[in-house]
This record gives sequence, C-alpha cells and structure tokens, in this order.
Amino acid sequence: MCHQCNYEELLSSAKLSATNNRMRVLEVVGNNSFPLSAKDIFKTLERSSSINRVTVYRILDLLVDHGVVDRISTGGRAFYYGLAPNSHHKPHPHFYCTNCGQMDCLSPESLVVEMDTLIKTFPGRIEKVEVRVDGICKNCGNKQ
Repeated sequence: MCHQCNYEELLSSAKLSATNNRMRVLEVVGNNSFPLSAKDIFKTLERSSSINRVTVYRILDLLVDHGVVDRISTGGRAFYYGLAPNSHHKPHPHFYCTNCGQMDCLSPESLVVEMDTLIKTFPGRIEKVEVRVDGICKNCGNKQ
C-alpha cells in the first residue's frame, strides 16, 4: 500500500488527465501490497460502483503505455499489474506461485541485476528488465 504516491501527480507527469475512472484504477493498483490481475482490479472497482470491464482493461493498457503501471507476466497468458518504478518505488523482482497464482513483490535487494554489466554485454537497446521467480508459496507448501 502506498501512502507516499500522489496518483493525480503520477497521471499528470505522464501527460494523462486524472479522470475519475483512471484515478479509481490507479488507487486499486497502488493501494495493494502485491500485484493484481485485471480481473481482481475489475471486481474491486465493481464493488463500490458500476464500471465496464472493457473500460478497466483500456485504462490499464493506457497506464502501462505511459509508464505509470507495470504489466507483469505470469509466464502464461495472464498478467498482473503493479505501480511502475517511480521516486517512491524502486524496481524489484516478483515471486509467482505456480500452484495458486499469487504474485508477491520481493525486496529490491533480494535479487539484483547489474544494469551496467548487462548493457555492456548486450548489443541491443534494453527498455525494461522484469525479474520473476517462480515456485510454490509458503501457504501452498504448508498444505502439501
């Protein structure tokens, strides 16, 4: 949960207007301590007032395209969404439970990618680095 981010300012710095629905989507994404699926975001928003599922997906696409939100791969066709790195959020790896589908944020220090080394050894232009660790979460491990 982020008490430091000003969501209206995040949208403004991305040159996006702070519409009611954009603010609502961003608040759901930012106020969680772990990434959420688009379905979870939609269900959360729908509880407080009516919103179209397609509108949620379009807003998420827009926020990803403008670098406000990150789209995090599960390795399959599903994605999760979390705040993109900003002055209050360092880039960090994620843990994905292959059993229950829960995605958690890991500490930025838990797995470090040396960008200088990567840039020196990779001949192309790197635009984004996404690190995901797959395995079985503690809850699923305890059930087995």
